[in-house]
Amino acid sequence: MKFAALLLLAALAPTASATADAAFSHCLQTLRGKASAAGVPPAAFDAYTRDLSPDPSVLELLDAQPEFTTPIWDYLAALVDSRRIAQGREMLARHAETLERVEEKYRVDPATVVAVWGVESDYGQVFGKRPLLQSLATLSCAGRRQSFFQGELFALLKLLHAGDLSADGLAGSWAGAFGHTQFMPSTYARIAVDFDGDGRRDLVSSIADALASTAHYLQRSGWRGGEPWGFEVRIPEGFDVSLAGRKNKRALADWSERGITRVDGEPVPNADVKAALLLPAGAAGPAWLALRNYDAIYSYNAAESYALAIALLSDQLRDAPAQQTPWPTDDPGLGRDERQQLQRLLLARGHAIGEADGLIGTLTRRAIVVEQQRLGLEPADGRAGRKILDALLPAHTEPANESPVGE
Repeated sequence: MKFAALLLLAALAPTASATADAAFSHCLQTLRGKASAAGVPPAAFDAYTRDLSPDPSVLELLDAQPEFTTPIWDYLAALVDSRRIAQGREMLARHAETLERVEEKYRVDPATVVAVWGVESDYGQVFGKRPLLQSLATLSCAGRRQSFFQGELFALLKLLHAGDLSADGLAGSWAGAFGHTQFMPSTYARIAVDFDGDGRRDLVSSIADALASTAHYLQRSGWRGGEPWGFEVRIPEGFDVSLAGRKNKRALADWSERGITRVDGEPVPNADVKAALLLPAGAAGPAWLALRNYDAIYSYNAAESYALAIALLSDQLRDAPAQQTPWPTDDPGLGRDERQQLQRLLLARGHAIGEADGLIGTLTRRAIVVEQQRLGLEPADGRAGRKILDALLPAHTEPANESPVGE
């Protein structure tokens, strides 16, 4: 029986769980030889994997990354919100000396480095809670891309063996990214630098190491110091949207000839510099011309919504104008403060959703569905958008008609 099937059975019965654990142990023994060939001493492999058990829940997340499953206006509303902008400006001031040295060495501006930090871990506040070794070992033995995750597991084991990291409490994302700016282990091995001079490349405990390593990554990805990532534009009516796309680069002069202007109406520079037109929501939504530095940001995590989050946050941190063109929706997304406000309104109406923490989980979505149905809002999909917030604001003192949503 395949290991993935055994993991499913593990959730159904104790005997199946024991069989799945046996299959996982067998897989680890196979990986032990591969790890040795990759440079992980067998004794080190044994020490770090001896007490591991599989975590089937990570397999469910392989095809559910929010960068690809969340409407872009919701995704960006949560990542480029007033709280993250304010905290980012605070981080720029607090770590100004370190960021100045980072820019001097790697030619990446402080706002961009801090924007990556803000998007990846909310400035070190959210590292991820999944034990890295357990997640990577599970993904190495089941699901898609086992070969990829085996390489990441071996890279992590080598970092632990070298003393850069401690295995105690080492946690991160379900896919194995960790630290202040969420490096994968293989990227950590190639790119991380010791910027605080303590002899260790520690992106978990050292902010200086993390910021410098992030700038080093962007530099290695082709970042050009002193150049912007891009700028917002307007496209003319009837524009051929098939010309858009990150890989469809044309000279700025070419885009200008096709009627594209800056969002404020000023002409696009008449230059030979290559740029790509981004239309993440189609012709009716905002548009940007993205330059070479956008590609460096994109390489950090290959998703357009992710790259735009960092780019737009960096603009806000350097006090550049905010996005001017609205998204083509009548129900915009909410920032975290607004999500907390929505949750407080739901709590006031008797919905047992737990703490108003700004994180939209199953209980909050269920409560939203109840209120959407009561108010006649369509679709009743449990989405935390502007419509449901505005609808509840004037009515938050009224008693709920339906039974509260609980566990």
